Amino acid sequence: MNAQHATATRPRHGAPVIVDVEEAEAALVENYPHLVRLAYLTLPPSLGRHRRVLTAHTLTQGALPRSPCEPDPAVADVAGPRGTVDPAYALVRQEVLDTALAFGRERGWRGRLRRTLVGGPAPYVLGLRLHTKATGTDEAELDRALSGLNAAGRAAYALLELERPRHADGREVRRLLVAAGVADPRGALKAAKAVPEGLLLGGSGFDPCTVHARPTDLLRRRQHVRVGLIAAGAIAVTATLVAVLTGGQDPYAAGGSPGAYGTAVLLDPAKLVRVKDTAWTRASRVDFTAWPTRGGRAGDRALLGRAMAVWARPSARVSVSATQGTAEGLPVQQPQLLYAGDLDGATVVLMYDGLRLVRYAEPRDGGGTAALDFARVDGAGVTTAAVVLGRTDGNTRFLTAPWVTEAASRDLRDPGRAPAKLDRTADGVTEPVRMPGADSRPGVCGDTWPALQFRAAGGLGADRPFLLTDLGDLVPAHLTYQPPAAGAPLEATGPTALANVARTACNLSSMSGLGTRSVNVWRYATQRLPEDNGHASWVCARADTWRGTDGRALALFLPPVSDPGTPGAPVGQSGRDGGACGRGMPRVLAGALWKSTAGHWYLLAAGSRDVTRIKAAGGVTGTSKGPTMAVRAEQGARAELSAVLDSGAALTTLR
Repeated sequence: MNAQHATATRPRHGAPVIVDVEEAEAALVENYPHLVRLAYLTLPPSLGRHRRVLTAHTLTQGALPRSPCEPDPAVADVAGPRGTVDPAYALVRQEVLDTALAFGRERGWRGRLRRTLVGGPAPYVLGLRLHTKATGTDEAELDRALSGLNAAGRAAYALLELERPRHADGREVRRLLVAAGVADPRGALKAAKAVPEGLLLGGSGFDPCTVHARPTDLLRRRQHVRVGLIAAGAIAVTATLVAVLTGGQDPYAAGGSPGAYGTAVLLDPAKLVRVKDTAWTRASRVDFTAWPTRGGRAGDRALLGRAMAVWARPSARVSVSATQGTAEGLPVQQPQLLYAGDLDGATVVLMYDGLRLVRYAEPRDGGGTAALDFARVDGAGVTTAAVVLGRTDGNTRFLTAPWVTEAASRDLRDPGRAPAKLDRTADGVTEPVRMPGADSRPGVCGDTWPALQFRAAGGLGADRPFLLTDLGDLVPAHLTYQPPAAGAPLEATGPTALANVARTACNLSSMSGLGTRSVNVWRYATQRLPEDNGHASWVCARADTWRGTDGRALALFLPPVSDPGTPGAPVGQSGRDGGACGRGMPRVLAGALWKSTAGHWYLLAAGSRDVTRIKAAGGVTGTSKGPTMAVRAEQGARAELSAVLDSGAALTTLR
């Protein structure tokens, strides 16, 4: 019996789960960049970069079912990259995996037929060659290693690095491979684990959604005059359509056409999706699709036409920005209008295209430059409850989610001060909120760190107030707290949580501008200090991004202090890592030199709960059983720390 038959006869548990087409579409759109990357990494390198990029998009878009269907029960409960089980995501993930693996298996006329048919109705490009961005030395080395694997090995590696399975032995990955018909899933998993850790998979060299375009053979194309005339005619027709849709010349939009007729329809302001005020109370998804259309100029078609025209072709008078990992470009589906109105000397239009928030802002007096900002927000939830509408003179105004029932501001550096009520307009726009660091010199924390504290309507899964902090992106980051014994992060609004966040606040600036989705402050250890100097805490602040990669971890040492807002001392930081201090790697080790009140120096070290032994070598030597260590040292001494986990594995400090 082959692997496919074995999967088909696996007994089912519980009632079948039927996924309708709308649910599958929502899962595909929310996870589109992730699924395209999975397909791209699994496809054979022999396709070439251009064909591989297009095929990855084709296979992913083709994963949408034509009718309601049941996901494979053998893998329907395998969690996705954010650790949640979603049958709709499981359905499209398995389809992408199946078709990408089939590309590597099928040979002969069947393989040639599939390669021909797959270039059909999905992405098709004339006159351009597409390829992922140029890679550095490390990325090129990883690419060569992946090229040495077969399709099953590449798929296993991609699943391990992108899906972040809960179990280190990769049992979820084996189940996915078996369901896809892989004959030797254990062998594929073993080969994948032999490749160096894929910390660079999140880079642009492996992102088929961020590509370079180059022309094809220009001399050969010049011979095809007839084709060129036809294309010119099509462009002229589309340009006429866009001129009609936008109402004429726009000072902020570049001339020309944004593309084909289908794109012109997506950019038609009359076709913007509009949601009613109370739609969120009946919505099955609490994300931006449930946000209503608000703002005093939501009916201004001329304004909306300018916004869409600039989205299509921004001119040199437009400042375009995007958070890391966010593609700049045309909408991927009919955009939804969230807000349009006048705000502090500017006119703002906020839209959502299923993957990204897009904010257009123009001066109300018609002078100066306009702005076009993109921010990736796939997988948003109830705590994604505010969006930056505008910043003026160190102040920020936010548009709040319709389910926010209480809004307040609070100073993270003063945990004992009660939050202050935050006034909002009927449209959900806040009064100005001071930006963190606005009143201090560059590089200096300042005396305060303003943050938002919201409470959501009941029944949405957010029973406690939650904190958001402005880190310079379009969407503020969700702040959470995790005590040593907790299995999952908690809302950072309790007294102990606020005390630990207060001493971490000044270090949040190191996580700004990364496209940060959330920051979890994990108090992983408490240590009794030598000479009866009290107790110190060790925390690891973990920033996770909207793209699911390039997270950052920062270890901090918090000795006893009299001022509760005294910043902790940074003692270790990871670069673009694979999950340190996060769900996939809930362990950490850090050390610090500390001076007692009597003037004696010590090397202190602390690890997470699974650390059984710590060793110091170099300028300071010593060992200690358990997760903490204190060894007498000289001022300025340097040492290398290592630890052993209860599993027997080794652990080093953050680097």
